[in-house]
Amino acid sequence: MQTLLLILVPFFPVLCAAVCWFVPAVREDKKRDAFVLCSLIVSFVLTCALCLTGDASVTLFEMTETLPVVLASDGLARLFAVLMSGMWLVSGAFSFGYMAHEGSQRRYYTFYLLTEAALLGLCFAGTLVTMYLFFEMMTLLSVAMVLHSLTKEAVAAGIKYLLYSIAGAMMGLMGVFYFTKNAIVPTFVPGGTLDLAVAGAEAPLMLGILFVTIVGFGTKAGMFPMHGWLPTAHPIAPAPASAVLSGVITKAGVICIIRFLYYVVGVELVRGTWVQTALIVLSLITVFMGSMMAFKTTGFKKRLAYSSVSQVSYVLFGLFMMNEIAFRGAMLHVYFHSVMKNLLFLCAGGVIFKTGLTDVRDLRGIGKRMPATLWCFTLAGVSLVGVPPLCGFFSKWQLAQGALASGVATFSWLGPVVLLVSALLTAGYLLPVSIDGFFVGHHYEGDLTSCELNWKMLLPLFVLAALLVVLGVCPALVEGPVAAVAASLM
Repeated sequence: MQTLLLILVPFFPVLCAAVCWFVPAVREDKKRDAFVLCSLIVSFVLTCALCLTGDASVTLFEMTETLPVVLASDGLARLFAVLMSGMWLVSGAFSFGYMAHEGSQRRYYTFYLLTEAALLGLCFAGTLVTMYLFFEMMTLLSVAMVLHSLTKEAVAAGIKYLLYSIAGAMMGLMGVFYFTKNAIVPTFVPGGTLDLAVAGAEAPLMLGILFVTIVGFGTKAGMFPMHGWLPTAHPIAPAPASAVLSGVITKAGVICIIRFLYYVVGVELVRGTWVQTALIVLSLITVFMGSMMAFKTTGFKKRLAYSSVSQVSYVLFGLFMMNEIAFRGAMLHVYFHSVMKNLLFLCAGGVIFKTGLTDVRDLRGIGKRMPATLWCFTLAGVSLVGVPPLCGFFSKWQLAQGALASGVATFSWLGPVVLLVSALLTAGYLLPVSIDGFFVGHHYEGDLTSCELNWKMLLPLFVLAALLVVLGVCPALVEGPVAAVAASLM
């Protein structure tokens, strides 16, 4: 049963995508929406069922005797898989009301399901080669969501996304070649699989390749200097696609970085080297730069995209500190940022869907017209700033504690300072939207006609808003599994 689930979880969405595209019976809008919703629910249930069964692995086929393509379920895979399938379900539920005005829904949902399949395959990849195969599939399939509208701007954004992704993947492929060749076993092992004799004899080469590899996979996570695709691609995509691009697909780069650092090389070989220092510097530059660009940008979705550039590098900063507390903070922020940013993008999409307003300077009074939507946006914004008792506070607190406890010269105090400055900037670019939206003043003469979203589009927003509160009040729901993974790696 366990083996069957391990195969079924990543391949079930593929079957659903084929039905969505080829079967005439589901081409009518209501039938297709019902079928896709059921597919997403079943995929989430199957993922949860697999995650309850414990560790397992299955070899799909062998490219050579030393290059097996393996699916494996471990603690890290389960954490990411539940998150990704859950967020895919919520954003998909919102999209049924939103995509009607975008058109080409059959194409959109086909690629939406295929991308979910590639992401779940990436989560449960058991070797570097398997991980790379699913990573590339995910990139190629998700391009269709970026250029969905097929406008000149969308095609340009899709091409930019593809070029950046290919460049990053080629950098990562160097690491796949080198570390697969020099690993003792091909499968992932907590603490690392690198041959220590090779690591000692080729330390400068190994560290150089590792640095290039992490920067390459950091492209998907929006890390400087490979972040340029994100503020271009995310705003141009339909809002439900923007939500998963920012809240979920950026985490694909994160899981690849974790696999390389913690399951192949091992942090003991990297801690204290120039690679750790350089990666911490890049992550902090990205945190500050992303917040500053979001603060200066007035485009609604573009501001949220730059925010993602900053916030995902909170996660990378925690990973690069290479201690247990910081790792726990990073993994908590993977979860909490995904919920917060999905909610922010869906709220922004709802506002644009109903009003056509795409610039934050035009949103005065929107809280009077769409109060439920803006209250959800405000809750997510306050959480992203890091205000207790919402969930964003706890991940940032752990990250700061991990940095202070790391003993890494300079960065043990500089890191928390940069995170604090970024939090203040986050308040500066998110909270004014809510303030201007709710408090218009007595002399405001603009349109205050109600145009709230219908209940089908509001329900996913309420689910995400409730998660922010529940995970903030009971962070142990995620903290327990995260702590178990962190303990196994450290």
